[in-house]
Amino acid sequence: MDFVRQFLTKFSKLTRRQLIIGLAGGVFFFFLLFSVYILKDLPSPSRLDDGGAIPYSTHLYSRDNKLLYEIYHEQNRTPIELESLPVYVKQATISIEDKDFYKHSGISVFGGVLRAVKETVLKKKLQGGSTITQQLVKSALLTPERTLTRKVKEMILALLVERKYTKDEILEMYLNQVPYGGTAWGIEEASRLYFNKPASKLTLSQAALLAGLPQAPSLYSPYSNPKAAKNRQEQVLLTMKEERYITQSQYDQAIKTKLHFSPPKNQIKAPHFVFYVKNLLEKEYGLKTVQEGGLRVYTTLDYSIQKEAEKILKEELDQLQDYNVGNGAILVTRPSTGEILSMVGSKDFFEGTYGAYNVTTALRQPGSSIKPLNYAVGLDRGLVTPSSVFLDMPSCFTAPGQPKGYCPRNYDGTFRGPVQLRFALANSLNIPAVKMLALNGVEEFVASASAFGITTFKDPTNYGLSLTLGGGEVRMIEMAKAFSAFPNQGVVKDTLAILKITDRHGKILYQYQDANLKQNVQKALGYPSFLAIKGKRVISQATAFLISHILLDNNARSAAFGTGSFLVVSGKTGVSVKTGTTDDLRDNWTIGYSPNFLTLVWVGNNDNKPMNPYLTSGVTGAAPIWNKVMRKVLANQPDLWPQKPDTILGHEICNVTGNFKNDASEIDKECGTRFEYYIDGLAPKSVDVYKRKVFVEKDSNRLAKPGQTENVEEQEKIIIKDQFSEYCLDCSHEGESPTTVIIQ
Repeated sequence: MDFVRQFLTKFSKLTRRQLIIGLAGGVFFFFLLFSVYILKDLPSPSRLDDGGAIPYSTHLYSRDNKLLYEIYHEQNRTPIELESLPVYVKQATISIEDKDFYKHSGISVFGGVLRAVKETVLKKKLQGGSTITQQLVKSALLTPERTLTRKVKEMILALLVERKYTKDEILEMYLNQVPYGGTAWGIEEASRLYFNKPASKLTLSQAALLAGLPQAPSLYSPYSNPKAAKNRQEQVLLTMKEERYITQSQYDQAIKTKLHFSPPKNQIKAPHFVFYVKNLLEKEYGLKTVQEGGLRVYTTLDYSIQKEAEKILKEELDQLQDYNVGNGAILVTRPSTGEILSMVGSKDFFEGTYGAYNVTTALRQPGSSIKPLNYAVGLDRGLVTPSSVFLDMPSCFTAPGQPKGYCPRNYDGTFRGPVQLRFALANSLNIPAVKMLALNGVEEFVASASAFGITTFKDPTNYGLSLTLGGGEVRMIEMAKAFSAFPNQGVVKDTLAILKITDRHGKILYQYQDANLKQNVQKALGYPSFLAIKGKRVISQATAFLISHILLDNNARSAAFGTGSFLVVSGKTGVSVKTGTTDDLRDNWTIGYSPNFLTLVWVGNNDNKPMNPYLTSGVTGAAPIWNKVMRKVLANQPDLWPQKPDTILGHEICNVTGNFKNDASEIDKECGTRFEYYIDGLAPKSVDVYKRKVFVEKDSNRLAKPGQTENVEEQEKIIIKDQFSEYCLDCSHEGESPTTVIIQ
């Protein structure tokens, strides 16, 4: 304490002048140390003249060590002089990247630095706020690390570069340096890649598209994401108009101009998968590291399965041209690990504008293929059993205050009366599926779908009962995750595309570890270790077994599909499968799986044109493709059935009511029987079946309409009820009017 007291006494005797000098000296000393630290390894701006550091290409391999693609910085980039470019090329770039380029001295204090400081201080997030000069420096001279030190170096170098070079020289170097996606570094290579022309021949609309790419080349790629690319181009054009570089008429004309892109010319295997992986890498490691860091990426793709899937898809789609089917997609995964074994995003990656569009990651309506999730929720909640009866009859569903009812029909226009859940799902009947969703509740189903991995069903108020018939959009890759719950005994598994990543020195940066991982999936595989599957349990083992068993039951689905359809994989009886076709005939799906392999197939048209009505059964478009792919992946595999858990019991039940054969009702005693599974503790619930007197039409034997008095007589009939309606078993139903079902 004496020491402190003495120090404070001496400090209080210092003059104001001495304090100011001391403080200034301290600040100067700190600034000197900081400057030495920052400037000690600052690269020379002169390096811009030789193109910066030497890049190393990134290599992507399949699981069987086939080189799929090289991602690299094009060393032989073609330089171009600014004077040779149309004026709107540089105007487009300046508009979207740095509006004050010709006004600042390398850094934009108000437009960039202050915004970056605000983001860093308030949101704890290091923000760019970069000018064109800063972007040039960052791309050519510095590493992509997001640190305060690197940001300070960037600003110092930007100021030095502005002193050494003219504005036009800086802009020219920027246009020759920055990445535009793929192997296109610089505006000249980008123009040749996307439009097969020199940059000097670019139109306004083409220049606007290219100007929007450097910010996020993968995200705005016209090959893999044409919609995002178009939106970005329109943003550039709007900014050019606001900056008065172009007139309203020029803007209108450029917006209307349809761009045609040259197909990629690089050698590439499994292109849709490659760009899917490339996007994942860029999100994790950044664009510069991916394109120049020399990574070695070992993916999950099995190239022999991929080649066969590509071949099958092309051959089958060629045969479907007369049915107005223009495109298709295939996704093959291993449910227990989530590994993507094959991804075919379209018929031909190099064909036209839409070829590079990856349908496996796009939004499409799933049709009836979503129904197993709906029934799984009901089974898991104990609301139904496989023998629960649904009345498949003309019905219009309405809610209080809803002026118009929803009146679905089955794909073949017929109704089958009392149908048990097993047959309703196996034959893909619509009325029972809608009733199942009504029992679950739309809100509950949307929440459950999210647990399964479907991210596109958000606000339940946006959907109605048509959601179970495919009224909401999904992605194939998310359906693969959702359906993995069934072969995985209730556990969903995220899809996986990368097994290992090393740097250019061989150091492992990432490696996937899993007890179920098998490097060679062509060899015979036994049951996976279900206890080792890491993921979220969304349904019980018992529910997963019941859904899988229903979907492999060829007898149960024979009423709709016959016994020899493409849903049967020859020699493999343990394969579960579900089809789906939307009412408007724009999407046709088949999804099927065994314990080790899951295959999804979609066919349709990228422009959403409807297909031929012949495909409405769902067994003629996608199913033959699915069948051939499954035969390929299962060729050397044993016939594995879903494993029955101890919680599954079985019993003889009545064919009509679904009740136990020994129930007390007269009908249950007299009916034919069949064997059915159910979950222990959730035995089949009794269905109301009884005889009562009702009025029927004398000549037609149909139930009389309410208030009808002519041509009717009272007869004793057998009546059966589900939770919404009642049905006369021994009446005629030809031409009967829909029943109104009020959903609370």
